[in-house]
Amino acid sequence: MATPIELLQNEVKAELGDSVTIIVLGASGDLAKKKTYPALFGLFRNGFLPKNTHIDYLERITQYIKPGDNNEHKSKIEEFKKITSYVSGLYDKDEAWQAPYLYMALPPSIFIPVAKGVKKNVYGHEGVNRLIVEKPFGMDSESSNHLAHELGQLFKEDEIYRIDHYLGKGNGQEQSLLQVLSLIAMERPISTDAEAIRDEKVKVLKCISPISLDDALLGQYVAANGKPGYLEDETLKNKESRTPTFAALACHINNERWEGVPFILKAGKALNEAKVEVRIQFRHVPGNLYGGSARNELVMRIQPKEAVYMKFNNKQPGLSYQTIQTDLDLSYHKRYTELSIPDAYESLILDVLRNDHSNFVRDDELEAAWKIFTPLLHKIDGKNKKSAEGKDSGDDLKITTYAYGSRGPAELDEFVKSHGYDRTNAHYSWPHQSVAALSNKL
Repeated sequence: MATPIELLQNEVKAELGDSVTIIVLGASGDLAKKKTYPALFGLFRNGFLPKNTHIDYLERITQYIKPGDNNEHKSKIEEFKKITSYVSGLYDKDEAWQAPYLYMALPPSIFIPVAKGVKKNVYGHEGVNRLIVEKPFGMDSESSNHLAHELGQLFKEDEIYRIDHYLGKGNGQEQSLLQVLSLIAMERPISTDAEAIRDEKVKVLKCISPISLDDALLGQYVAANGKPGYLEDETLKNKESRTPTFAALACHINNERWEGVPFILKAGKALNEAKVEVRIQFRHVPGNLYGGSARNELVMRIQPKEAVYMKFNNKQPGLSYQTIQTDLDLSYHKRYTELSIPDAYESLILDVLRNDHSNFVRDDELEAAWKIFTPLLHKIDGKNKKSAEGKDSGDDLKITTYAYGSRGPAELDEFVKSHGYDRTNAHYSWPHQSVAALSNKL
């Protein structure tokens, strides 16, 4: 009987046969160095790339692939180098295109000319063509729709894979977080087929109202803890910039299941923690006998170290009738010690090879997502400053400040409270808990 790995290998072979050519555009960029090439090496090491695979890339990037002390992995790197080469050239010159390209890790401003070069010079009319486009997918509704239209003129929708690496996590910024929200809130799809899943995601997004200023808390970090503030960055030209570096947004899904339930998205730079998680807080039951207890929560941590855990109240052991919080914990790195959990990019590129669109963003999904954010973005960018009466409509845009290395603006607690989230008993420490220490606090 075939193992799960062998089944995946067979899927790739069925899709691509024995050969594939992969060329990464933007090979010298940070994304390629830190994510794309280590992911491609991981797929090669585990036998997921077809026998006759060629990768055009920049040789010095192999220094970013960390084999550790595993001699087998070190020898695999030498084999990996043999199937790779570097192609140099200008994107707008026909002679630069010498092989079928797969992965666009480029600034959005050159997506379209590069896509035209791919289609004109190297599009294979026999075999399979797959184009991965790395986010951001535009800057607002207008630019996103323009990009979608231009790519749609060149490639079929089922040839395009818009990659968002958060969706490649094993258990799973504003636009990235919105993809996670849609997966949490969508109805059960009719099947596990990629299009069935994406249909339900789009239905949810179409039910979300555009975000207003009343449902947004915007902030910009200032100097603290020996670190400079945003406006003190030497590379920043506009020292009066009102660009937010933090946003907390409340989304409202206007359907039967989620009416009245706010979804709060938070993201920012220069914060005290670098993490991505989904936190679902349950309301107290009517007539709750333990009014001072914290609310139960279901938490799905996407990074770092994927985990799913449930925070809930139970009676403190012993003679006391007080309640304490405890947890049911599924931490992937602890539970699955014998398994190697792949990086998100490795998982997503394997999905491309398998022709599985489940974790990729469809064009109508993008359009629905941008409609939610574009009005607020235009406020921030000052695109709507002049109203019909000639007044500045940006005066009501408030950007608060927060210290470098903090949780965010001081107004954050009040903002989430106004939308029904309770941070009472926020001293909870996960995952270990001292009952004796807690008793002293009560």
